[in-house]
Amino acid sequence: MTYFIWLLRLVHILCGAFWFGGNLMMMFFVVPTVREMGEAGPKFVGHLVLKLKITTIMSIAAGLTALAGISLYWIDSSGLTSAWMKSGAGTGFGIGAVFGIIGFVYGLMVGRTTNAMVNLGGQVQGKPSPEQAAQLGLLQKRQGNYSKISAGALTLSLVFMSIARYFIF
Repeated sequence: MTYFIWLLRLVHILCGAFWFGGNLMMMFFVVPTVREMGEAGPKFVGHLVLKLKITTIMSIAAGLTALAGISLYWIDSSGLTSAWMKSGAGTGFGIGAVFGIIGFVYGLMVGRTTNAMVNLGGQVQGKPSPEQAAQLGLLQKRQGNYSKISAGALTLSLVFMSIARYFIF
């Protein structure tokens, strides 16, 4: 059982680091750069999404992080029945899990919005029509809002998960 827990912790931490880091990299660096690239921006995003499958890879990392975390919480809490859940560590990990789930849901919404933008961008020939431009603007606004919520939730999740063992209630 110890090796299984080690494996779950490695999956949870490594996939979580990839997911969190990728989320912040996209939000703070890639998206602002794409906006400044003009006509080359949608091609770059299309390459990331269609060829490199970034939304799929990020979703897999997020899913593995969540599954491993849920498994670890289940094991530590003896199937959600032990007093450990009310301990400082159990409470801290539980709060971190809630923020992680929020980040996961909003991250999926970011991925869907990104895919919708790529699909719409593939329909644009030359300059977008006023309707297409309005739709792209709406999708970009949604993506920005979803990204901020996801990044904030993942940051809080990381904070609670990293210090949960030291909570004393």
